[in-house]
Amino acid sequence: MDEYILEIENLTKDFPGVRALDRVSLRVRKGEIHSLCGENGAGKSTLMSVISGVYPKGSYEGKVYFKGKETHYHSVKDSEKEGLAIIHQELALSPYLTIYENIFLGHMKTSLGVINWDYYIRESQKYLNQVGLKENPATIVSKMGVGKQQLVEIARALSKKVELLILDEPTSSLNDDESEKLLKLILELKQQGITCIMISHKLNEVLEIADTVTVLRDGKSISTYDVKKDKLTEAILIRDMVGRDLTTRFPERKNKPAEVILEVKNWTVYHPDYHTIKVVDNASFYARRGEIVAFCGPMGAGRTELMMSIYGRSYGSRAEGEIYVEGKQIDTSDTRKAIEAGIGYVSEDRKNLGLILIQDVKSNISISSLTKLSRAGIVNSSLEITEAERFKKELRIKTPSINQLTRNLSGGNQQKVALSRCMLSNPEIFIVDEPTRGIDVGAKSEIYHILNDMAANGKTIIMVTSELPEAIGMADRIYVMNEGRIKGELTRDEATQEKIMHIALLN
Repeated sequence: MDEYILEIENLTKDFPGVRALDRVSLRVRKGEIHSLCGENGAGKSTLMSVISGVYPKGSYEGKVYFKGKETHYHSVKDSEKEGLAIIHQELALSPYLTIYENIFLGHMKTSLGVINWDYYIRESQKYLNQVGLKENPATIVSKMGVGKQQLVEIARALSKKVELLILDEPTSSLNDDESEKLLKLILELKQQGITCIMISHKLNEVLEIADTVTVLRDGKSISTYDVKKDKLTEAILIRDMVGRDLTTRFPERKNKPAEVILEVKNWTVYHPDYHTIKVVDNASFYARRGEIVAFCGPMGAGRTELMMSIYGRSYGSRAEGEIYVEGKQIDTSDTRKAIEAGIGYVSEDRKNLGLILIQDVKSNISISSLTKLSRAGIVNSSLEITEAERFKKELRIKTPSINQLTRNLSGGNQQKVALSRCMLSNPEIFIVDEPTRGIDVGAKSEIYHILNDMAANGKTIIMVTSELPEAIGMADRIYVMNEGRIKGELTRDEATQEKIMHIALLN
């Protein structure tokens, strides 16, 4: 047992109507990087929440051993005292506190009731150096990007003398450069003797740094591999995750786009706070009926801002230019007018902007179409239920009931709810921003087929994506943006990752 820092035996965890974990067993060696893979809803995050004390002893069946002793945690504080820390996908920092305050929040010591702030500033600098973050400890956390905030989370874990660090989707919101730096840091932590468990959908990253990989499916532990000895590949992982071979990631594009339905001319958007700064600069593009058009570019290129400004000026202090739908100039000065013009939008931030997590699935699907579902100003409840059940079936939303709270669904199923909401309003032009961010390969494939089917039925899909293979595999045409400008356009046959990056980086 000494060679293992963590052992789990026959762990079972139930929620109302759902068995999230079903007799899961797992062993993690000291000093290794152990990756946990599986589709959304496979039980990965639930398992880590049990291990770290989010779900206390008594709320699950089975045994968890940490450093050779059975755990009886009743809170996260209990596990932290033992040297175990978890960093969730949604970071848990206090945005309006400083870096050093966040690092030591909850475990600062006082002398005669007084905190020695200078001491904690000096101490925090040591941990910032350890994670390679070159920031003043007095910097307010909200002033930093997500990549740097992730490093502050790790610094906080190190300050608690962590021995086992759990990272839940650590690179899901990072760009390529930030992801590379974080993966390098995880390898450095391994060299320092810290054991890491990494949950990730990015299989290339898993194979790059993990020593061992365990796959969960439907709440069960399916397989465990030694990455090098077993010569593990993405194809093997995908097969175990979804229970079948995914022969093709992207659906075949058979339909031919028809006439131009959307035309944007000389569109300029100004920053909401700094009114002279152009976030989108003189952008012009078009999209045809039945076409899938992708927008690519580095983070900060202006893609999301462009789409939000088209969808009812929901970004920016003001916008200039012209938008035409079916040859007629339209007014998109608010979201209601954009919807009336036949434009729909699914946000990249589904948890904060795309869904109301504390409401049920039915309400989230119907909320943008209540007028459509009403008679004499009163919502027709039976029609609302019928439509919600229809989308649950058509999009294969995995939930025990349409009355289930949306926050209890996996990321992939939450995304399907967000798509359902937009589809119910029946737009002709469907803007989807990062439609597969943070969801697993099986759910991605389902989302791709949904979008492809919509295009085949004559809808226009405009897709913002940071995943270049996704753009190349799905789109008929690709626009490349950087620094607020559209730098170039590629057809499906022309597009390669190298060409997209080359255009993005051109001056």
